[in-house]
Amino acid sequence: MVSGIIGTGSSIMLVPVLAYVYGPKEAVPIMAVAAVMANVSRVLAWWREIDWRAFAAYAAPGALAAAVGARTLLMLPSRAVDLAIGVFLLSMVPVRHWLAARLLRLHLWHLAVAGALIGFLTGIVVSTGPISVPVFVGYGLAKGAFIGTEAAGSLAVYASKALTFRGAGALSTSTLLKGLVVGSSRMGGAFLAKPFVLRLSPDVFQFVMDGLMLASGLSMLWGAAAMR
Repeated sequence: MVSGIIGTGSSIMLVPVLAYVYGPKEAVPIMAVAAVMANVSRVLAWWREIDWRAFAAYAAPGALAAAVGARTLLMLPSRAVDLAIGVFLLSMVPVRHWLAARLLRLHLWHLAVAGALIGFLTGIVVSTGPISVPVFVGYGLAKGAFIGTEAAGSLAVYASKALTFRGAGALSTSTLLKGLVVGSSRMGGAFLAKPFVLRLSPDVFQFVMDGLMLASGLSMLWGAAAMR
């Protein structure tokens, strides 16, 4: 529901829990499946608002780069995955504010470059929603158009990531079912959140997103430190 309101964040909240229960390397493909389902629901909820040109510019290079990133992840040890996700989430607090303060009006080619970079990172670290937020906002999208277009772009990236895991044997039937369970709850939350979107203030968005990243990043680093 939080993700449906602010456009991102559910993966950031869920990954420490899933990493604790299943381990970080299984948590990533579980969240990839869940992210596909969650973004499908947001695309359906805001279908009429999507900017399809922006989607195509971002998604084409992003999907290809996500496959490369996912294969890179499979070669990393579990502790390295925990550390990478934790450091990434913590670093995104200042980086997101820096980007949001300095981005000028972006064009389609900017979205293509951002899609390639974010797609590769998404293949490795569970969620890069905090980075994609200022990119789509910088293009000029807001509210429903932002949520729908960002969801459509993320859908292409996460679908590529999930298919790469499946092809590499890292997405077993058991892992797929876990992802479907998590994704089903995320889909329901996205539709429940729609009435609240127009009433969300920018200050609340910033506060919630920073809090989520700090808490989740610290949890991942704690898990890496406790791992033997």
